[in-house]
Amino acid sequence: MAILQRPSVSHPRDVLLGAQAGSVQLPVCDHYSGVEARMRKSLQLQADMTQEFGTCVFDVTLDCEDGAPVGAEAEHAALVTELAAGAAPKARVGVRVHPVDHPSFQADMATIAGRAANRLTHIMVPKVESVADVHTAEQALTAAGAVDLPLHVLIESPAAVHRAFDIAAHPRVQSISFGLMDFVSAHGGAIPADGMGIEGQFTHPLVLRAKLEIASACHAHGKVPSHCVVTEFKNTDAVRVAAQKAARELGYTRMWSIHPDQIRPILEAMAPSEAQIEQACRIILAAQAADWAPISHAGQLHDRASYRFFWQLITRAHQTGCSLAPEVQMFFDASSASGGAK
Repeated sequence: MAILQRPSVSHPRDVLLGAQAGSVQLPVCDHYSGVEARMRKSLQLQADMTQEFGTCVFDVTLDCEDGAPVGAEAEHAALVTELAAGAAPKARVGVRVHPVDHPSFQADMATIAGRAANRLTHIMVPKVESVADVHTAEQALTAAGAVDLPLHVLIESPAAVHRAFDIAAHPRVQSISFGLMDFVSAHGGAIPADGMGIEGQFTHPLVLRAKLEIASACHAHGKVPSHCVVTEFKNTDAVRVAAQKAARELGYTRMWSIHPDQIRPILEAMAPSEAQIEQACRIILAAQAADWAPISHAGQLHDRASYRFFWQLITRAHQTGCSLAPEVQMFFDASSASGGAK
């Protein structure tokens, strides 16, 4: 008589995640700095908070576009390359280069990607207007020998928003960010100045439409939508409210920071509640025990569709430094030991 073998328990990521189920997972905060002293402080803060939370809870993106002094672009590119190369072993560091039509773009890519690709998590390309711009960036990475380095792109115009789905579909693109201030300015005064403020950016129809288009495009192709900056950087309550709205109402899973004081409010706003985490852990552990077959939990039926949702919630909890049950934390410890997991 044949004996049925119980299948081995797989990692939830392998069982549950498909092409349209969040195939890319990134820290929920992307912190930008471009002045040397602030770049060094940002990298140290990242190392300190990684030790505090047990995981890297935000990316540091070193900025060439707004950080490089005019006429000293090459020197700034060399500086960010040096900083990236000297970052802590587990650091997550990206670089924003100049736009593809800027005279320094090719030199940026040759220097930064050519010398530090193995230490970088991504290259951010601003003012992307079309898939052609993505191709140009991809070719520059290939020429620099950085054949596997992901691209993050910044959409900043109405025309680019119109092409968001095509841009998100490009396999090299990992994340799309929304450039609020350039987007508002591109409308020639049709959007009032308060459309760039903490309230107007969540109420003006054209701004809201653009944000939703970018988020929808990203989710359609398994990419990460990253919300724009809040310029009222001394108002941590405003940052927290903006992050909550971006995450809960607009579908954003990542947000820019431009000041160290913005990082923790973004983490807190994008983190699940303790009750949500506890529920998700209970359901995932019960599903694991059932070999991912349907289960009944608290009087409700759950199957792989809801398991996927709760696993993504747990992943976000881990990314924001929340405490997890030991039986669930082991999934992330095992992923780290095997080279990382999405």
